[in-house]
Amino acid sequence: MDMDGSIETRRHLPRYRNASRLTIVAHLFGSLAFFLMLVWLLHFREGIEYDSDNPARVFNTHPFLMFCGFIYLVGQAMMVYKTLIMWDHKVQKIAHMVLHLMALCLGIAGICAAFKFHDMRGIQDLTSLHSWIGLITFCLFGLQWLFGLWTFMVGRMEARRRAIMLPWHVCGGKGLFMMGICAALTGLMERQTILAGGTSSQSEFRLINFLGLSILIFAIFVDLTVSLARYV
Repeated sequence: MDMDGSIETRRHLPRYRNASRLTIVAHLFGSLAFFLMLVWLLHFREGIEYDSDNPARVFNTHPFLMFCGFIYLVGQAMMVYKTLIMWDHKVQKIAHMVLHLMALCLGIAGICAAFKFHDMRGIQDLTSLHSWIGLITFCLFGLQWLFGLWTFMVGRMEARRRAIMLPWHVCGGKGLFMMGICAALTGLMERQTILAGGTSSQSEFRLINFLGLSILIFAIFVDLTVSLARYV
């Protein structure tokens, strides 16, 4: 690295350290949400199995994959690109794109699980606000990934134009991530409303509330991490 690059790295090192601390908090709440999701689905909701004859087990695949697969990996992809300064920039970009691709693949499986559950129960598709927000977010996220792949990885766009498009890509990604969080929280609220008419216990409702809060705090600290490191 040349002298100018070394000076620039030292200048931004405190900001990287702060962003890394925020990343630790994001990982803690993301891991907590992952754990609470498993407790909820395995202990209270009969388990997780996409190919099951039990519609409840098929449905449980949906929230598991949409958070533990899609949202969690998207958050990781955003943080990887901004906080791991010891990695080569090209390696950061590849990791960023691959994690997003993995998230999209798991998200597709999660959405298919919801449609399969509706078919098994004879329920009409896309009737709730949660489903509208979720599907719109996922489709836009797929387009965002293709845009990023073409603009910053395989396309031959000149550097000046890539620099112009980068803020739009960053802001669009953050906005879609928050839309995904909104879809997750409205989905939990919808499920809580449905369960309220059954035999669910207060301990299950409290667990769902803590799960929702953990997902929200995870998203907040992912956003803070990216925002703090954005101009480094």
